[in-house]
Amino acid sequence: MGEIQQDGLPLPRRNWAMAVIALGMTMAVLDGAIANVALPTIAGDLHVNPSSSIWVVNAFQLAMTISLLAFSSLGDLWGYKRVYVLGLSMFTVTSLICALSDSFITLVIARGLQGFSAAAITSVNTALLRVIFPARFLARGMGINGLIIAVAAAAGPTVAAGILAIADWPWLFAINVPIGLVAFVLSLKFLPQNPVKVEGQRFDVTSAVMNALTFGLLICVIDGFAHDIHWYILIPGFVIMLIIGWFFIKRQKMQTYPLLPVDLLRNKIFSLSLLTSVFSFIAQMLALVSIPFFFQRVLHLSEVATGLLLTPWPLATMITAPLAGRLMDRYNAGLLGGIGLMIFGTALLLLAMMPAHPSHIDIIWRMFLGGIGFGLFITPNNSTIIASAPRERSGGASGMLGMARLLGQTVGAAFVAVLVVVGRTPDLFGEQLAQAIVNAAASRTNLSVGEAFVRGILCNILVCIAVWMSFAAKRVSGKLLTSYWPVMLFVLCGFEHSIADMYFGVCGLLTAQVYGIAAESLTWFNFLVKALLPITLGNIVGGAGIVGCGYWLAYLHRTPYSADTTAAEQEEIDIAEEY
Repeated sequence: MGEIQQDGLPLPRRNWAMAVIALGMTMAVLDGAIANVALPTIAGDLHVNPSSSIWVVNAFQLAMTISLLAFSSLGDLWGYKRVYVLGLSMFTVTSLICALSDSFITLVIARGLQGFSAAAITSVNTALLRVIFPARFLARGMGINGLIIAVAAAAGPTVAAGILAIADWPWLFAINVPIGLVAFVLSLKFLPQNPVKVEGQRFDVTSAVMNALTFGLLICVIDGFAHDIHWYILIPGFVIMLIIGWFFIKRQKMQTYPLLPVDLLRNKIFSLSLLTSVFSFIAQMLALVSIPFFFQRVLHLSEVATGLLLTPWPLATMITAPLAGRLMDRYNAGLLGGIGLMIFGTALLLLAMMPAHPSHIDIIWRMFLGGIGFGLFITPNNSTIIASAPRERSGGASGMLGMARLLGQTVGAAFVAVLVVVGRTPDLFGEQLAQAIVNAAASRTNLSVGEAFVRGILCNILVCIAVWMSFAAKRVSGKLLTSYWPVMLFVLCGFEHSIADMYFGVCGLLTAQVYGIAAESLTWFNFLVKALLPITLGNIVGGAGIVGCGYWLAYLHRTPYSADTTAAEQEEIDIAEEY
């Protein structure tokens, strides 16, 4: 199955290859945040203080950041399939080591190795899409990939909470082992080889080390500044980073095949799209992390309302990201991305310029507009970055794309941390803001398990209906209008959703601990068992139920070989039965 495909893979092998990509990216993105929820438990079991336990997360992120470009270069040298398969095998093994770790040092080292594995998967992810999909369908593949990353990133804490409710923290990592084995076997059979081989290219070890030092120091300085590390440590670190970075870039300009593809930056379309990607992710992280505080403290909204009002943004992005991929078959990518970015920026401006006493509708349509704009922008922009690079440099372009996303998200989140932690924002107004955060989190534990479960079921039913109705409509206007009504019904019914708990639960627990605010019902057990777990289970039941009913209505209730069945309908039935 290693033959070279010049213009994508045929069906159904293309679908199987995309399934491998989905499994690998889901594991890599999930594990970037899945350990956050378990940090207090891990710290207690391994007998380390809470401040040290953060290295369970930092080791993963740091290793992934410093090695992303190196693995993308290896993808151009060895083949994207080989690097991806290597990443999957390493990720599976290191997940097992994490699960079996009996000391803090072992766990941190294993998480670092797991970060390197995730970098190998992520670095060639989009480059593989260029080989898997025909050129005319590349945008669709990018849209599906964006949807996978968005869903996995949002589901991380929820999945972690569900696992911790029924098992110990090692199972957070052990669950990856069977999934990784399945992905590994499928990757060997269905992933394609590189269509282009570059003669004379060698891996530059010196550049790899300089790249690791540059980006590693950059992330450490940003993280240290956000956590109030003394300036006499940060400034020397920043100066050293600038010096190494200057020599690193100078060296890259002299290389024929640079690790950091600065030569690709001479392409105005590539460089502009990449820079725009960085700033768009900064803006998105700033908005999604800071808006909950803005709603509660400035607009004086209730905790439940704040949680519900966060939902339209990711829901709109989930709908429009794959939709934008299909629209690229008919419209120019630059035009779509520009329209999306304009909508995104306009939505942020409208959020800042809301009336003094906005209604829920005033907020909802602005949040929904922001999600639409970001989803409409990101897919065409990513496709442009990959398509504007030479085919033999797809690995380098994919690495730059992943680095842009990581850098943007890190800077955005760190900037909010600077405002909240370093600026001691919860101290404002006599710690009223801190109290509001704790109250928001405490409200999540006041629901009964049964009520939270039912709300989770109904919530996901409405979400599935919104997605289906948007895909059923042929025109863009129809897609927006049809998805509008299920989303509005979701808000009007006051259904809880896991994304609201994710933001306020953990934030409230940490704030209560730091400021010593009493909240009897606000405990890790209540948060995980009474809030996240039943809502997540309800989401699963509701989603599985409505999908099962839809499948039955579409296929199983029909006679497969009826005389009235058209050729097109029979083809749909055959495809459904095959899968």
